[in-house]
Amino acid sequence: MCVACDYTIHRRDHHYGWSRDYPPAAVAKSGSTIHFECLDSSGGQLGTGSTAADVVNLDFAKVNPVTGPVYVEGAEPGDVLKVDIREFVPSGIGWTAVIPGFGLLADQFTDPALHIWTYAPGTMAPSLFGPGGSVPLKPFAGTIGVAPSEPGVHSVVPPRRVGGNLDIRDLSSGVTLYLPVEVEGGLFSVGDTHAAQGDGEVCGTAIESAMNVTLTLSVLKGQKLESPRFTTPGPVTRHLDAAGYEVTTGVGPDLLTASREALSRMIDLLAAEHGYNPVDAYMLCSVAGDLRISEIVDMPNVVVSFYFPRIVLS
Repeated sequence: MCVACDYTIHRRDHHYGWSRDYPPAAVAKSGSTIHFECLDSSGGQLGTGSTAADVVNLDFAKVNPVTGPVYVEGAEPGDVLKVDIREFVPSGIGWTAVIPGFGLLADQFTDPALHIWTYAPGTMAPSLFGPGGSVPLKPFAGTIGVAPSEPGVHSVVPPRRVGGNLDIRDLSSGVTLYLPVEVEGGLFSVGDTHAAQGDGEVCGTAIESAMNVTLTLSVLKGQKLESPRFTTPGPVTRHLDAAGYEVTTGVGPDLLTASREALSRMIDLLAAEHGYNPVDAYMLCSVAGDLRISEIVDMPNVVVSFYFPRIVLS
């Protein structure tokens, strides 16, 4: 419970899509600080006793639940909702999975896999993984946004111009996010909390972990915005930079193919030089490594690089 918060939205107040017609879980004044209890992206279907078999049996109608929505007084179409991300209160338990048919290398990794993580929620010390690996943690909300103007219920899976499943690992404590408002009250929701993720979330999952999130929601009148933007208070990769990086590349005329090649070569490197099973290397890349477009103007080829932080291997 957040004693300094104006409202608490409990985890029972969650939904599995975006809709302008969902009734609000709370009506809040602009400038209110709100405590959200968030479920993990499986909605509690995966946990400490789960196995890879449970990945196959996931009910995908109940994935990526988001807590809310919150109606913010004064928010109207054409306004901006300013979201000051205050604090994450992690649970200490998480999971990463390879889900058949999902992920950047879904054609290569066709079998389900699951890794259960435990970590110290008080210190957020790096969490252990595999032979000598430890992953620095950085909590954030993978799914965060407001309702779109189109009628009906819209899937919570893809990102949208009003937010949604953005999976931007830098939406962490201290960041200010700006969202375009398309419906009266905004109807803000948040969930899909992660303990760590690499840029790209390449296997399709991060360290998926239930958390509580404290945010301040404020209306900025008449500030037209076409898609989400955010401001960070300082460096965003300091938790990973200390020991440098191993980097592989993909080069070719197609951005997606180059991305797949850069990732595949990093998996090969982690397997050959550090003893990882390829599927474990794939999951580790998803929670700790970064896909970067290094060059996209020297036609006909692009260069995509995959950066893997050596601190994980130390």
